[in-house]
Amino acid sequence: MKWFYRLVSLFMAVLFAGPLVWMLFVSVKEEGMKIITVVDWFTPPYSLTVYQEILSGTKLTNWIGNSLLVAVFVTVLTVAAAALAGFALSKIPFRYRTLMFFVVLAGLLIPGEATIIPLYQVAKDMNLLNSYQGLIIPALASPVAVIVLKSFFDGIPNDLLESVQIDGGGSWRIFMRIMLPLCRPALASMAILTFIGSWNNFLWPFLSITDDNLFTLPMGIPTLISQYSEDYVKPMVVNAIASIPIIVLFVIFERQIVKGISMSGIKG
Repeated sequence: MKWFYRLVSLFMAVLFAGPLVWMLFVSVKEEGMKIITVVDWFTPPYSLTVYQEILSGTKLTNWIGNSLLVAVFVTVLTVAAAALAGFALSKIPFRYRTLMFFVVLAGLLIPGEATIIPLYQVAKDMNLLNSYQGLIIPALASPVAVIVLKSFFDGIPNDLLESVQIDGGGSWRIFMRIMLPLCRPALASMAILTFIGSWNNFLWPFLSITDDNLFTLPMGIPTLISQYSEDYVKPMVVNAIASIPIIVLFVIFERQIVKGISMSGIKG
């Protein structure tokens, strides 16, 4: 049966990689190319002229920088806040701790679209629209990250923490010296999933940003591609450039991404 599973895996790999390969080949074709057969998509001549034109004549690099800036800040702050909240819910006894956990859990039951109108009103009242703060702050609450990290903290024996307390260590020392190092795989998984989610986020930037200098990639690409609706090459170049960072991230952190998806699917 191993050959069957390998054959199915190979078929799925080709199925998913096919559009990416096609995109890369089309992106290096010349404008106005004549396509008669499928083979013509993949045959020379090739050219990088359109890449140079897109990078120098549009705001795509600016949008990439915006997406990278927002994604990095959202990832760092979200994981830090989720780790602190998960540690408190798991290891620090306080009144109504169980109630607070169910409040966080209830956040998974509310669709994000249902909170858009009140979130927009709050952002407007706080003058956060059309700003980096308006892109970052509303994305920091992550019930999934809190629950996943709490589950990992629950698995750490309390005896280990008590030994640190006997030596005079407080909650902050326990959190920094014991909990974070032991939960490094979970932190890495949540960081990668949060980064990908922020990088692909479209709805909130679409509603909160009107200045094209602050556009992120998911918002800027449709406005750019709409200008080249009659040509294949330029839209493919735009998508290829936008895909490179996330493809590199996936290749480097493939194991952590798969582990993070499996953990969030089971625990969340």
